[in-house]
Amino acid sequence: MTSYSYKTGLIYLGLALVLLSACNKHKKIDVSDIQLDVKIERFDKDFDSLRVKPMDEQAGVLYKKYGSFYTDFIERVLKAGSARDTAYYTRLRAIFADKAYADLKHDVDATYPNMDKQEAELTDAFRRIKYYYPKKNLPKVYAYWSGFEAQTSIGDGYFGIGLDLFLGADSRFYPSLVNAFPHYVSRRFTPDNIAPRVVEGIAREDMFPENEKDKSLLAKMVYNGKIMYFMDQVLPDVADSTKIGYTDKQIKWCDSFKADIWSYFLEENLLYESDYQKIQKYLNEAPFTPGLGENNESAPKLAIWTGWQIVRAYMDKHPEVTLPQLMADRDAQKILNEAKYRPKNP
Repeated sequence: MTSYSYKTGLIYLGLALVLLSACNKHKKIDVSDIQLDVKIERFDKDFDSLRVKPMDEQAGVLYKKYGSFYTDFIERVLKAGSARDTAYYTRLRAIFADKAYADLKHDVDATYPNMDKQEAELTDAFRRIKYYYPKKNLPKVYAYWSGFEAQTSIGDGYFGIGLDLFLGADSRFYPSLVNAFPHYVSRRFTPDNIAPRVVEGIAREDMFPENEKDKSLLAKMVYNGKIMYFMDQVLPDVADSTKIGYTDKQIKWCDSFKADIWSYFLEENLLYESDYQKIQKYLNEAPFTPGLGENNESAPKLAIWTGWQIVRAYMDKHPEVTLPQLMADRDAQKILNEAKYRPKNP
């Protein structure tokens, strides 16, 4: 008869929990039976119909089809005045007569003759959101151009994708826009970024808006970490670098110096700092993080990346916690404590 001690039982239990945790982190959920298919409506093409058809008649057709999005586009994107006043037709005619419109239309049409790939990616992502949140009403998705004003937009029942800011890192338009979109930002203006930016926008702006009372860096780290973890679950096949907006080199840098990054936050007493002027450089877009790394090689947004690792560590240790439970938990200190985040450089 095989002997079995209490200590041996604990070892087996520990191994079982590790395996369960690994399965929980990497499990592939089956969403094929969820009845949801994303169709990206090409407002950019429908908008061009105003150029070639009677404008008054066609404006009515577009308003009927797009509702509040049409109004928002005219008033907020084009800034052409009230959509209830036909005076904005003058603005539309000026846009259509400008060579810049023809050039932009040419490049958008060439880059996106169809959006089959993006529709498939968003269909999978939206089904995964439905898997975790069955009652969630997901938005209609519209593609438009914004005159380089807005990469994405969210409104009443819709999510908009500004295709002119997803033309590819080498687009001829972006060098002249460097003041608004420096290269470290525009290098991410690629078709592969559409699905991640839509999912992130829905998460941040619709499903899980940040609480204004969360002022400390720790609270912001964990909030952003939860958003990134949500993206892990909804976009399981998207690279970490694409989700957070890093280069492969920046991802490797973070992994190589994760212990040093964490030590820096602790030694500088930053976790409970709530002065935004002091913590913004660890949260905002930038080419690198000042004060860390040599020769400006550090990754930006290190508070977001670190928060992501903390939340991952927490969920690894708590496989029983569901995604909705995680996203509803606003106790950043508890998540940090129970994550037992003690990174070591490789």
